[in-house]
Amino acid sequence: MPSTIDIHAHARSPRLAALTADRQGPPNPHNERLMQTRYQAAFDSLDVRLQTMDRQGIDMQVVSHVPSHIANFGYWAERNLAEQIVEAANSHIADLCRAKPERLVGLCLVALQFPEMAARQLEAAMGSMGMRGAEISTRVNGMELDDERLEPFWAAAEQLGALIFMHPSGSTLGQRLSKYYLANVIGNPLDTTIALSHLIFGGVLERHPRLKICAAHGGGYLPSYTPRSDHGFEVRPEAQTIPHPPSHYLRQVFVDTLVYKPENVAHIIRQLGASQVVLGTDYPFDMGEEHPLEVLETVEGLSASDRDRIKSGNALRLLGLSSD
Repeated sequence: MPSTIDIHAHARSPRLAALTADRQGPPNPHNERLMQTRYQAAFDSLDVRLQTMDRQGIDMQVVSHVPSHIANFGYWAERNLAEQIVEAANSHIADLCRAKPERLVGLCLVALQFPEMAARQLEAAMGSMGMRGAEISTRVNGMELDDERLEPFWAAAEQLGALIFMHPSGSTLGQRLSKYYLANVIGNPLDTTIALSHLIFGGVLERHPRLKICAAHGGGYLPSYTPRSDHGFEVRPEAQTIPHPPSHYLRQVFVDTLVYKPENVAHIIRQLGASQVVLGTDYPFDMGEEHPLEVLETVEGLSASDRDRIKSGNALRLLGLSSD
């Protein structure tokens, strides 16, 4: 069994990029330069990927598609194109994982704008393709994640024991975050905070207690301000939609360690418990973490057993690779 697992690593399907080329946002010269240099090799070369993993001390990567290169996960697409987008992403990830199965496992893409189709795609990918779950966004066009139309997907994910890795694809705040790369710097974790709040207050985690939700970027801001959610639940009638305080449900959620500093990792461990935290690097991006194990090793007051759980034990359970 791998002793270190990175739950947050990306791949890029050239065929998918071509399918969605006309839906990409305005060009970012810095990102385009990175794609032609650092990112291109990281995506195209399996050797570069494995060398990076070895340098970081990562035994296994959990690979999902790059959200920014799907143009909001392709949730805007009509049914026929949506099927092509999903097939392009999933076949690419499956091929990559088959090339090095002891080092790479995959998460599929699903057309969540068609929830019943998404449920079938998840089941198929976890069957014939050997995927361990799915990557989804924090919103589906106009639908929040607690929308009742998504119930077929949540039910299927729970029944299949699928890992659902929730990754934002920007923010709905538009021009307010257009400068200084704020759409990513603060927009991505904010969108995760909103999505988790909908899952909690909307009762999705109450109805599906065995769902395996893992939120990128340390779960956004919610683990740092949970008492406000609990207070709102106590004093506001419109927030009293669930039988328990929001903090009860947040401790069902898994988050990655991509919060950069050991004191921040320590904080999310205190809030959620060591059983809910997994390694994440955001390979191969500059907003990722190049030294995930060094950050974890310098977290104060963490027992050796809890450190091992965060390195791999929790991820093995999420991926269905452990009998615990």
